[in-house]
Amino acid sequence: MWPDGICRVTDTRYTKTIQYQDINYQLSQNEDKTAIFEAWCDFLNYFDSSVQFQLSFVNLSASQETFARSISIPPCGDEFDGIRAEYAGMLQNQLARGNNGLIKTKYLTFGIEADNLRAAKPRLERIETDLLNNFKRLGVVAAPLNGFERLHVMHDILRMDEQEPFRFSWDWLAPSGLSTKDFIAPSSFEFKTGRMFRMGKKLGAISFVQILAPELTDKMLAEFLEMDCNLLVNLHIQSIDQMKAIKLVKAKVTDINRMKIEEQKKAVRSGYDMDIIPSDLNTYGGEAKRLLEDLQSRNERMFLVTVVFLNTAKNKQELENVVFQTAGIAQKYNCSLRRLDYMQEQGLMSSVPLGVNHIPIKRALTTTSTAIFVPFTTQELFMAGESLYYGLNALSNNMIMVDRKKLKNPNGLILGTPGSGKSFAAKREITNAFFVTKDDIIIGDPEGEYYPLVHALGGQVVHISPTSKDYINPMDINMDYSDDDNPLGVKSDFVLSLCELIMGSRDGIEAEEKSVIDRCLPLVYQKYFADPKPENMPVLGDLYDCLRKQKEPQAQRIATALEIYVNGSLKVFNHRTNVELNNRIVCFDIKELGKQLKKIGMLIVQDQVWNRVTVNRGIKSTRYYIDEFHLLLKEEQTAAYSVEIWKRFRKWGGVPTGITQNIKDLLASREIENIFENSDFILMLNQAAGDRQILAKQLNISPYQLSYVTNSGEGEGLLFYGTTIIPFKDKFDKNLKLYSLMTTKPKEVEKREKEMEAEKHEGNR
Repeated sequence: MWPDGICRVTDTRYTKTIQYQDINYQLSQNEDKTAIFEAWCDFLNYFDSSVQFQLSFVNLSASQETFARSISIPPCGDEFDGIRAEYAGMLQNQLARGNNGLIKTKYLTFGIEADNLRAAKPRLERIETDLLNNFKRLGVVAAPLNGFERLHVMHDILRMDEQEPFRFSWDWLAPSGLSTKDFIAPSSFEFKTGRMFRMGKKLGAISFVQILAPELTDKMLAEFLEMDCNLLVNLHIQSIDQMKAIKLVKAKVTDINRMKIEEQKKAVRSGYDMDIIPSDLNTYGGEAKRLLEDLQSRNERMFLVTVVFLNTAKNKQELENVVFQTAGIAQKYNCSLRRLDYMQEQGLMSSVPLGVNHIPIKRALTTTSTAIFVPFTTQELFMAGESLYYGLNALSNNMIMVDRKKLKNPNGLILGTPGSGKSFAAKREITNAFFVTKDDIIIGDPEGEYYPLVHALGGQVVHISPTSKDYINPMDINMDYSDDDNPLGVKSDFVLSLCELIMGSRDGIEAEEKSVIDRCLPLVYQKYFADPKPENMPVLGDLYDCLRKQKEPQAQRIATALEIYVNGSLKVFNHRTNVELNNRIVCFDIKELGKQLKKIGMLIVQDQVWNRVTVNRGIKSTRYYIDEFHLLLKEEQTAAYSVEIWKRFRKWGGVPTGITQNIKDLLASREIENIFENSDFILMLNQAAGDRQILAKQLNISPYQLSYVTNSGEGEGLLFYGTTIIPFKDKFDKNLKLYSLMTTKPKEVEKREKEMEAEKHEGNR
């Protein structure tokens, strides 16, 4: 093995390996499936007879620590350790439900004959580039393995009994006098009997698939790979030269014709009708002609295929059970799984992704027959790092753990009908982000649903209402604002949006009115810029006074519109901020604001989010959750401001999430459609019939995928993560204290409030 990943397997055979990821073939629409299948046929046709290749599907048990590490939330010695432990316990339970204990990987190993490495290298690299491009056309993520990575794969296969980390460095070879084989070889091999072998402490059995069925289905390979046990499936495929293949089939057609003539002569001699010949000859004759036609005119090629299975277990009984289970699946598809008697050693070497087939049993198949072993099934999402839990994969029951910040665009939407679990999903993500990341979290809460959870996590709840004593100042400005040198730039945008909303003008405010406001703003902030201390921060009343001093009638019009918010009954926003806005979690509860003030309140909350994002820029991320997002999208000013957030937040480390039920509002205008286009993360729960059709068209969802958001239960739906679409389910344990903090069901909320009241009385006693 060389460091660049080229391996010399025999004196003249050199191979390389590419690892590729899955795509959602099983979930695709029928026309998409056909397109993937046809592209896969073209992929196979790329290989000529000089390139032998091997598809390897490796399902190996990982040590439980590998996964436990990915989901662990260690205690921090603070007052949240109780909730933290409860959440960590919930994740452990969910891990136990799935088969995340298996690590599933897929490889394509290809090899050529060459006299030496110098001759082999350029050709292998050219083939590798072509294959990576072919994978790209299929929408499959693929990457070549270097020498260390290839050795690592073989180490994991040959030493699966130990589950030890792979330790190896190229620098160790010369001083130690060892070869690369010494670092991957198991402690022992034993090929005593003809039907199984021992490798270290594990028993193994090699079988091959005898393809008896006249027709195969694309589900067969997928079903083998869904087995919950250690399993290696290898397909060795060798293309036959097209001229040789045609010559071979022509010879067969000639043989069958000769046999027909013999039968006809026999019939004439025996005195019966010469058209009566054995039905087998008729069948085979027709099939041979069709095959010849396919090869000559239908872009079909001929391949020699060997399908090898490696099952392993701790003892003989367990091994026989898994082999029997594997054979059962083969039987279901009219194929037979045969043990490779007295060829277990050759079978084992053919099951390692080295690109060499030591088994002489081969089956000739055309391109479409070979392609029916479609190597794509269902994508999994399980990432290391700061990944958060989003439920279990509805197809494989495996945990979904992803980090939105790794997407090109971490912006997200949570969509669903009332009662489908939207707010619950948002609260679960907030809780998880609080424990796993250092991110700040801001919540715009128009329905007053989040404060129990925010209190439990030590956050600040700001109740904004005409009677509340919590105030936030819409004129707050951050001196370290945006990329602009002038901090007034973005603030001016906000104040203009606010004035437009207050004046309720359908066409927006006039150019003259904008100029007047723009002239007043530097005057209003003059004192604060000269001496930036809290008592110098202007309020809405200062802008009102400045406008009253201007001579233009436009200034008087704006001032008159502002009057009710400065001196009148809606003066809740004419105060300096008196709440702690630098808490890690801040929830703006604007439930008590009347209809008139709610939109203005939401706009002011968004401005506070901008402030926080600019303070955190380059230091940490800021997560912003906007419930009842459709309220913001109804008004042109708040909608435009929201679109701006969706477009610009990412650069500053902002992660916004809109939570809404009204999809029609989301797509009401071309501008708002930007929100969809700039959201790489969508958590879609149960959808109303009208919305389903809109979404299917907008997001190109197949009818099968759509079934997961049609009359689905709470906490069930589809997760869109970049280009990956996965159906998920999340059954949260209702006995947990966390559940009572997150639920929004009226009866459960009432029960929670009674319990809190009882606890308070107990404390007083």
